Amino acid sequence: MPDFSAALRGAIMLIGQRDGELLQIAGLSLFVSFSATAIAAVIGLPLGAALAMLRFRGRGAIVLGANALLGLPPIVVGLALYLLLSRIGPLGMLDLLFTPAAMVLAQTLLAIPIVTALAHRGLDAIWSEIGPAFQIDGAQTWQAMPHLLAIGRTQVLIAVLAGFGRAISEVGAIIIVGGNIAGHTRTMTTAIALETSEGNLGFALALGLLLVALSVTVSLVAFAVAGERRIVHHGRKP
Repeated sequence: MPDFSAALRGAIMLIGQRDGELLQIAGLSLFVSFSATAIAAVIGLPLGAALAMLRFRGRGAIVLGANALLGLPPIVVGLALYLLLSRIGPLGMLDLLFTPAAMVLAQTLLAIPIVTALAHRGLDAIWSEIGPAFQIDGAQTWQAMPHLLAIGRTQVLIAVLAGFGRAISEVGAIIIVGGNIAGHTRTMTTAIALETSEGNLGFALALGLLLVALSVTVSLVAFAVAGERRIVHHGRKP
C-alpha cells in the first residue's frame, strides 16, 4: 500500500509539473494512433459500407474474414511487418523499421478489421431500411454511400473509436517494429511496460493515468461533436 501511495503521488507530481519526457511520449502516442485510426477509417468505413450495401459472390467470406481478424494477435502482425521491413525483407529498401511510420502501419493493420466489421454491422440494418428508397430513385452505390455513412454516423463513430482504442492500447506489434527507442519510438504503452519492469512505478502510473484520460477525452469529444451535429441537422428540418 505505501508503494502504491508513493507511486500515485509521484505520478500526480509528474503530470502536474508537465514533465517533458512524459509529454513527448504522450504526444508521439497520439500522433501514431490518430494517424493509424485515420488511415483505417479511410479504408475500413467505405469497405464496411460497401459490404452492407452490395450483394456479390464472396461477400460472406469477406465479412467472415473481417470479423475473424478482430482477434488478430498483435505480436504476429509485428513479426510479419518486421520480416517485411527488415533489411533482408522485400520492403527493406524503404528503411521504415524502428520508425514511427512502421508503428503507424502496424496499428493501421490492427485497426482496419475492427473499423470494417463494426461499420458493416451498424450500417447493414440501416441500409436494409433505406436502401430500397435509393434503389427506386436510381441512385448508384457510390452515390448512396455518403448518405448511408451520414445517416449511420453514430455507428460510424463507434467503429472509428473502437479502432482508435485498439491502436492506442497496442504494445506487442509496435515494440517489434518500433524498437521502443527513447525520444524516437517510445509510446505510452511501451513506456509503461518498460518503466514497470524497471521499478519506476510513478512514471509508469503517470503514463497510465494520461492514457486513460486521453482515451476518455477523445471519446467524449467525438460523441459531443456527433450529438451537436445531430441537433443542428434536426434543427434545419422544416
